[in-house]
Amino acid sequence: MIQLLAAPLALSILLLSAGFSRAGSTAAPAAETAAQRDARMKWWREARFGMFVHWGLYSGLAGTWDGKPVGNRGGMEWIQQRVKADTDTYARAALPLFRPRPGFAREWARLAKNAGCRYLVFTTKHHDGFALHDSKVSDFDAGSKLNRDLVREIVAACRAEGLRVGFYHSVIDWHHDQYAYALSQQLPHPLKGKPYPNGDRDHAKYVDYLHAQVAELLSNYGRVDVLWWDYSAQDFQGDAAWRAADLMNLTRAKQPKIIMNNRLFRSAEAGWKSMGTDGFTAQLDPRYGDFITPEQHIPATGMPGVDWETCMTLNTTWGYSAHDHAWKSAETLIRNLVDIASKGGNYLLNIGPLGDGSLDPETVKAFTAIGAWMKVNGRSIHGTTANPLGAVDWGRITAKPGRLYLHVFDWPADGKLLVPAATKGRAPQAGFLAGRRHGKISVTPTPAGWELTVPTQAPDPVATVIELRGTVIRPL
Repeated sequence: MIQLLAAPLALSILLLSAGFSRAGSTAAPAAETAAQRDARMKWWREARFGMFVHWGLYSGLAGTWDGKPVGNRGGMEWIQQRVKADTDTYARAALPLFRPRPGFAREWARLAKNAGCRYLVFTTKHHDGFALHDSKVSDFDAGSKLNRDLVREIVAACRAEGLRVGFYHSVIDWHHDQYAYALSQQLPHPLKGKPYPNGDRDHAKYVDYLHAQVAELLSNYGRVDVLWWDYSAQDFQGDAAWRAADLMNLTRAKQPKIIMNNRLFRSAEAGWKSMGTDGFTAQLDPRYGDFITPEQHIPATGMPGVDWETCMTLNTTWGYSAHDHAWKSAETLIRNLVDIASKGGNYLLNIGPLGDGSLDPETVKAFTAIGAWMKVNGRSIHGTTANPLGAVDWGRITAKPGRLYLHVFDWPADGKLLVPAATKGRAPQAGFLAGRRHGKISVTPTPAGWELTVPTQAPDPVATVIELRGTVIRPL
């Protein structure tokens, strides 16, 4: 906060007056009907593509500690834990290197919009505990340390570009002096295995703080579209760890139309036992959240009947590292987007800005390439549903009412593409989304489905999109 209430009594009054005492709870909202849930989820299901942003104190360190690289792959948002630094040591090293330049958020939002993203989710607080907003319940925040409210700046930039806004918020907190890390053997902490530095801890006080800080975020920035919690372990989750039911009730009371992930929990019934979550086919109980979050993984057959979102990095790290050069190709990124959409999921693709908020040229290059493809083919992604026909050996399929979108990865050498759909009725019309200049496509019924005769050369070697329209498409 810009002007901290220093006395412990003042902090207690703030927490109690907001209704977040340990004994208190927030009433559950009225149960949603299926139609109400569908209406709330509609924009998210149609979006298909979002930008994830991991940015905080760790970004300025850029994967370097005490003048040396901390490896060259993955996890630089965890650098404090990887070097086992206490909170004071970490803050002394990181704060001088975190100096956001003016207008940084506009660059992010513009890049996301031009790439075809419909929403942007960013870290309001990561595991290191540093809050990007101007918090009244902490002095480890952008208001206190930078005299800025970075959340407000990012939200304004997103809204200016017409993007939906999502808040990532870590329930883990390595900075708070009452966060009782010894209660979990599975969650990470820089001091894991060591005694608490200043005597025993009262984790309930941390949970009060967590709820109060979330209430600030949900009260002071207008509509918030997504809350992306992170994260729980099987030995520390849900009500026991975070008073999760109260936290979710608070969230829905403050933001009735918000969409939440399931990471306040870590169990099979909550749809998140492993990072991949393959094999989950049940409806997700709303008490656990609204969608499932495979991380760095695309489920082989999707998750029919379940809302899900794959989050992935551009290289191997979420937070910025100057040493990680394992960038995914534009082909991989575009085909990932198509693959996920064809299975009924969303793609949340991460960027890790530098400490001043600027972007690595490789980040800009990647999202610009996706944007060029989406400018031509975006309607085969936005607003589509999963492939209704089953797997094909030449690429992927997405669908809209009366239309199929064929995403051809492997162009046929013989000029023949088979679509395994029933051939009753009039033949569908076919055309390239890239335009008629790439040639005509004829459609012929066969016992195995509709056979398309296409030109010898692919209009786009990464993913050529053919639209089939004008007939009801049914599986064989």
